[in-house]
Amino acid sequence: MQETMNTVPGRTTEKAAGKTVEETALLDRVRKLVLGGDFPPGAPLSEVFLAQEFEVSRTPIREALKQLQHEGLVEIRPKVGTFVREPTRREIVELFQLKESFEGLAASLLARRGYVPELEILERNVAESERAAEDQDADGYARLVHEFHWTIIRGADNRKLAEHYERLMNQLAYHRLVVRTVEHPGRILASTGEHRAVLTMIQNKDPFGAESAMRNHVYASSKEALSDNRPRYGGSTN
Repeated sequence: MQETMNTVPGRTTEKAAGKTVEETALLDRVRKLVLGGDFPPGAPLSEVFLAQEFEVSRTPIREALKQLQHEGLVEIRPKVGTFVREPTRREIVELFQLKESFEGLAASLLARRGYVPELEILERNVAESERAAEDQDADGYARLVHEFHWTIIRGADNRKLAEHYERLMNQLAYHRLVVRTVEHPGRILASTGEHRAVLTMIQNKDPFGAESAMRNHVYASSKEALSDNRPRYGGSTN
């Protein structure tokens, strides 16, 4: 589950077709702001504020927001404004199903590769996660969770997988989900054990075991995310 919105380690998405480098950079910055947690689901996004924040005119901000609406991250209501969008419950279920497949595949591919630098990162990550679990360090653990999952994606060495995975994680607004679920009693400890099981299978070069362990972990994470019934922005839990 995500880092504290340095969002994606080793960003994979290529420059958007038809956009300049500056437009793509602005889009990335606005996307990070939307996903970073400062604006809760349902919160308004002022074009004037964003233009001042990024020191640009409202026109490129408007174009960036249109792209984010296409990605499912914001909702533009004509003559009303733009608002941070949260996935529906059905969307969360479907996105987690895809996440389970993507990450299961990635763990399997990584296990087939033998020793690669990502393996050391995972070993260090799991050790730090276990310490964070002992200390009940929710913020630190949320950062480590995101690093763990993205390290496995990078270690799979499949650029198309990473590209589609990044968009999936953005649509899932994964950082917000992690921040919520790590507060659930016992979840940090359970999640750490699941990470350790995935790592062990990768270390053993067992692609089938690695995929199974990762799928089990993502499924457990999805149940935690879907069990969170706290009211969303504006009081709706639907």
